[in-house]
Amino acid sequence: MTRRTDWAEHAVPAERDRFTAVGPEEYALEDADPGTPDDGESGGRQGGGRQGSGRRSGERQGGGQGNRSARSGGRRRRGGFGSPQDSGSPSSSRAEDGEPPTGDPAERARAICLRLLTGTPRTRKQLADALRKREIPEDVAEEVLSRFEEVGLINDEAFADAWVESRHHGRGLARRALARELRTKGVDSSVIEEAVGQLDSDQEEATARELVARKLRSTRGLDRDKRLRRLAGMLARKGYPEGMALRVVRQALEEEGEDTEELGHEGV
Repeated sequence: MTRRTDWAEHAVPAERDRFTAVGPEEYALEDADPGTPDDGESGGRQGGGRQGSGRRSGERQGGGQGNRSARSGGRRRRGGFGSPQDSGSPSSSRAEDGEPPTGDPAERARAICLRLLTGTPRTRKQLADALRKREIPEDVAEEVLSRFEEVGLINDEAFADAWVESRHHGRGLARRALARELRTKGVDSSVIEEAVGQLDSDQEEATARELVARKLRSTRGLDRDKRLRRLAGMLARKGYPEGMALRVVRQALEEEGEDTEELGHEGV
């Protein structure tokens, strides 16, 4: 009888552990003894305390095996040849940046420019600044950039035209703000003048009215002077002339029933 009791004490929790989550699945199955007899009667006679003890024993065994396996796996990863921890040479970081590992500055310059031009147009000055930061000799940089211009990979005129079209219709920027942005990107003044010339005063004023109409609702509830300053200030930050900004805002406020006779031509 003592032997059957011992079997029941250890067999029931082990058999149950085949289907109870005591850790990773593979450890739970390993903990069970496939040769242990299934004694239902003896299992029924055992108290809840002994079953709980068996469960805790199975959990400790599964957890111990899991920890040993994790530690072993960790040692294998640390000892692996060619792991990320082992690669830290300057040539590998250059390769990640798209630069060839060779020391030829012309090849490096071409690789840098091609990487920067992927998906995003750049001006010649932007690329020249990038090559200077990478310590490409000036004469090599000029030669590479000129070649890129010859084949059409660098085109400041097309860049400026696309910039004006996108930023005016997307952000509502006026000619003055657009010209300022293009200057910061190194576009030549004559190219800027031609690009912003696509927009005339009528186009600018129509865009200004659209901007004010979208912003007008958020100013309702404020006093008239504050609404005027807020709306005209928004247009000024986008590069619209002061006279045009005040005129557009006054007309929008008048359409809402605001008295603008006393406003005159006050500044923003």
